[in-house]
Amino acid sequence: MPKEKTKAVASHEYIEAIGRRKTAAARVRLLKGGAGTFVVKDQTFDEYFKTAEQRRVARDVFALHEPARARYGVSAHISGGGLSSQAEAVRHGVARALVEAEPELRKKLKKAGFLKRDPRAKERRKFGLKKARKAPQWSKR
Repeated sequence: MPKEKTKAVASHEYIEAIGRRKTAAARVRLLKGGAGTFVVKDQTFDEYFKTAEQRRVARDVFALHEPARARYGVSAHISGGGLSSQAEAVRHGVARALVEAEPELRKKLKKAGFLKRDPRAKERRKFGLKKARKAPQWSKR
């Protein structure tokens, strides 16, 4: 069993993990004794994620395991990507940190697909084409 990586800051012990999606990367800290607080880039969770869908995606891990919401607080620093991919990056990071804190949750989180980094990203544009696959209009004459 790996040694738990915990650090102390501002009277809280925390576990840190990184979550990624497309070009978004989230450094997530799971604060022990945080009692359900959720802070993203020094803003409240609801201020940062405007839509209900983004908030639901970011909180999905806690919906799967309700007791963890009361035990831990979350602090996240995000860079890159759009808001939707940032929400998924936060979810990935929270899931990774939660597995470090409570290894027995690994099976449940893995089955839900929260531990897998979603590899889908925008395909690069090729020369001679307008987009990744869209060709310019062709006329015979």
